[in-house]
Amino acid sequence: MISSKKLQAIAYVILVGGPWIFSGSALAASGSVGQVEGFMQSVIQALAGLAGLVATGFFVIGGFRYITSSGNPEHLERAKRTIMFSATGLAITIAAFVLSNIVTGLATSAFGN
Repeated sequence: MISSKKLQAIAYVILVGGPWIFSGSALAASGSVGQVEGFMQSVIQALAGLAGLVATGFFVIGGFRYITSSGNPEHLERAKRTIMFSATGLAITIAAFVLSNIVTGLATSAFGN
């Protein structure tokens, strides 16, 4: 009869080593720089659009909190911080989008399509 420790060791070896032993080799698909560039541009545009949408939502939340603070200094400060942080996040998102476009343009001119 196999002890519990030996059974655990065998299961561990099978789970960790099995995929390495029984897996086939993975080869990269042939593609051009243009395809990678197009994919990356699509991902960056989608993420920038999503970040802009989130920042707009936080602007609305911050504005609503500002309006409904009723002069309470704690609520007013919290609303101001929400608006400031959403503006900072939007500025970072725009800067990242512009920087990615610059890097993509430089890579395209250096490596071609």
